[in-house]
Amino acid sequence: MSTAIEFKNIKKAYKNQIILEEFNLSVTQGEFVTIIGSSGCGKTTALKMINGLIKPTSGDIFVDGENIRDKNLTELRRNIGYAIQGSVLFPHMTVEQNISYVPNLINKKNKEKTTMAVSKWMNIVGLDEELKDRYPSELSGGQQQRVGIARALAASPDILLMDEPFGAVDEITRGQLQNELKQIHQKTGITILFVTHDISEALKLGTKVLVMDKGKIVQYDEPKTLLRSPNTDFVKQLVDQERCTCHFPDERLTVLEQWRDSI
Repeated sequence: MSTAIEFKNIKKAYKNQIILEEFNLSVTQGEFVTIIGSSGCGKTTALKMINGLIKPTSGDIFVDGENIRDKNLTELRRNIGYAIQGSVLFPHMTVEQNISYVPNLINKKNKEKTTMAVSKWMNIVGLDEELKDRYPSELSGGQQQRVGIARALAASPDILLMDEPFGAVDEITRGQLQNELKQIHQKTGITILFVTHDISEALKLGTKVLVMDKGKIVQYDEPKTLLRSPNTDFVKQLVDQERCTCHFPDERLTVLEQWRDSI
């Protein structure tokens, strides 16, 4: 598989405050990478560098083999889906108008294609067609988040960036959205980078888990490897935190592995 995203020798600093340092990462096309770490460790900064919302102090970022320094950022962003916590919908636009916003920019002469894309993604994320003409204020939190995901996917991007997208919804809705996102990933093969503060969510969703601390990568592995072989005390604390949610203390690792293998 080819490399979808690559960070080379990235550093990001604001005056004397270093956010990222010696950040090197290669993401294979089709991976679902969940990113977790301490508060302020640079998770969101790294994510926003991929679509050029934040520029590195030094180093290079490549998307599909091209240095984004040489890319038109508007064109780059149209090919990268972006969903954040709370969905941040356009309040004056209906559900259909929100979802079709980027496709309309790309398919200016093909309205039928855009209409089909809206219906397709509304169905995939579990939104009824009757919601098309409603405004964000008329939707529940879970519905708003689904619209945000559909909008991010409506232009069929190769890459989807997600920054704690389920953080503002209740646990039941969160579980539903997680399952729907896993299914979308399996069906489309899209490359996803997903920032979360929840180790359970990171292990459940990711084909790879990226653990960050103090602006550096401390481990980048499959969930099973992370559970079995945490390579720093910081990663071990995260894993122990997840193990403590199990009701069978003497069999915690086995239960976690069985759970991870079953999904």
